[in-house]
Amino acid sequence: MQNTRSSALKGTIFVLLAAVLFSIGGLCMKLIPWNALAINSARNIFSVLVLAVFFRLSRHKLVINHTVIVGALAILGTNILYCLANKLTTAGNTIILQFTAPIWVMVFSSLLIKKKPGRLDLIAAILVFSGVVCFFVDSLSSGHLLGDILALISGISYAGVFMLNAHEDSDSLSSVFIGMVLNVLTGLPFLIAERPLSAGWEVWIPILILGIFQLGLAYVFLTKGLEITPPIRASLISGVEPVLNPVLVAVFYGEMLTPLSLIGAAIVFISILVYNLLNLRRQAAESEQAPTE
Repeated sequence: MQNTRSSALKGTIFVLLAAVLFSIGGLCMKLIPWNALAINSARNIFSVLVLAVFFRLSRHKLVINHTVIVGALAILGTNILYCLANKLTTAGNTIILQFTAPIWVMVFSSLLIKKKPGRLDLIAAILVFSGVVCFFVDSLSSGHLLGDILALISGISYAGVFMLNAHEDSDSLSSVFIGMVLNVLTGLPFLIAERPLSAGWEVWIPILILGIFQLGLAYVFLTKGLEITPPIRASLISGVEPVLNPVLVAVFYGEMLTPLSLIGAAIVFISILVYNLLNLRRQAAESEQAPTE
């Protein structure tokens, strides 16, 4: 029992650390005056190095198969879309719209593996999409429509990452590593065009923070945490990110959510939080009722 509690605490700490590190992305990207694809390429250079060191120290073997490659493409799409959205809309809009991923998991599960959604699933989906509507209504007047669309698609891509991780042939670390390499290569022409060697410390410090901490170490903590933390609990803990991300940007960069976007953010965040909590309670009740041998 003591070992189980210690393992659960360790998993919770790992997931929490990952969420906090992920949350600094919006601020750092706002501080770098480069093309979004150039930033993404540069930060992934350092995250690849972090993952390579982790692979070496943990003796984790790189796995390459169809599932891992599709997962890597999902990582590629998520990272590129996130960076583009951060430059075209507010950091708050970007992270909240990406946070819709659990609802897209439910939608795809229904369409692809014919898993019929329950009443709670449908209510959560309706509430979340009503919150999303608030963002897009606000975008029509603020000029952030393209950024909000890309952020929402990023959430769809992120849902693909979660779904592929559940496949028996998956290897999340390998998908993340290959995805990071693809991110470097995809944005490399844009990075070269920015003449990175002539950039000063005010550019390279946030890039190093993004690559080493916000991507590299964050993914190490997340993958280790998910090994010993139930998915729903992990998603609840990860709710720190969409709260902390816009707060950091508001405090240090001065970018604020509009009133309508704030309403939409509250609807999305609270809906997913309550949805996860109720799912957690339902699973706990089902496990208690399950017959024991």
